[in-house]
Amino acid sequence: MIAIPHAFSGYSDYLACGLRRFCKSPTIVAPNLYNPQKARKMEHTLPPLPYAQDALAPHISKETLEFHYGKHHQTYVTNLNNLIKGTEFENLSLEDIVKKSSGGVFNNAAQVWNHTFYWNGLKPQGGGAPTGALADAINAKWGSFDKFKEEFTKTAIGTFGSGWAWLVKKADGSLDLVSTSNAATPLTTDAKPLLTCDVWEHAYYIDYRNARPKYVEAFWNLVNWDFVAKNFA
Repeated sequence: MIAIPHAFSGYSDYLACGLRRFCKSPTIVAPNLYNPQKARKMEHTLPPLPYAQDALAPHISKETLEFHYGKHHQTYVTNLNNLIKGTEFENLSLEDIVKKSSGGVFNNAAQVWNHTFYWNGLKPQGGGAPTGALADAINAKWGSFDKFKEEFTKTAIGTFGSGWAWLVKKADGSLDLVSTSNAATPLTTDAKPLLTCDVWEHAYYIDYRNARPKYVEAFWNLVNWDFVAKNFA
């Protein structure tokens, strides 16, 4: 289970704030009877940001958040709801859809999940370096935090076209870096995502134009290491 921001007391609370799919009450046709033809229809909603849209400035501007979160992320949610109507995915959780679907349904579901994970991996006045067990694991894999940061940066900058750079925890407990294209996500593997950097152009073009390296450099000022550590635990 992926860690949640500390403001929530449990995963169910987090779901209630956005990832949960809200539903209408079922139609009762007779006492103790349920009409399967009028089953409750549940809808995905855009999860709320854990900070204000201007809170990541100057590293990521309010304008970028307005487009990236308010338009791109919202469009994935809208597309997903339209695509799953009348399908076997209509009443599944978001994670189950990602793991069981393909094509357009997968692309939009995975992008909803990836973006929500990305937003929660950032915070105002973030950055710095991790501590504790996470820091130990990073040092065990890369020798130092600086070396890890260098390698993650290379992964993010070197991802060809649109995609994501990930820090993951493998099944054996060790850490690794993964680059995924388009909507692909470690959620469909046995690796546990800990941190991601969105390197689709819409993540940085308003602020940095085509200078992806400058965006990735700014990304390090926003990393929410508490979120990463909870995912690692």
